[in-house]
Amino acid sequence: MDKIIMKNLAFFGYHGAMAEENVLGQKFFVDVEIYTDLKKAGKSDQVEDTVHYGEAYTLVKDIVEKKTFNLIEALAENIANEILTNFSTVMEIDVTIRKPEAPVPGIYDYFGVQIRRSRHE
Repeated sequence: MDKIIMKNLAFFGYHGAMAEENVLGQKFFVDVEIYTDLKKAGKSDQVEDTVHYGEAYTLVKDIVEKKTFNLIEALAENIANEILTNFSTVMEIDVTIRKPEAPVPGIYDYFGVQIRRSRHE
């Protein structure tokens, strides 16, 4: 299966189990891999024969920046569900959320989740 890759999308959002995370906000980095058949688009060279990644980006941006979730698991689930709902040719999707400023004392790059969802689930 072919895929469209959207890597290291950066947003400012208000997600977290702690109250201050929902007030102060923080950075989130999102990777999305969209599995679909790209053969028709490759032959036609027409945007209507593919998943328009600009539209998918806007959808992800709106979810991360305009909604609030306690868990990054719920954020990832919402992104996957909305992509599958809004783009009928998407067969499967991987979503990775990275949260580099989680309120956890220690030295680390980030905390994150990765989910894979299929149209057939």
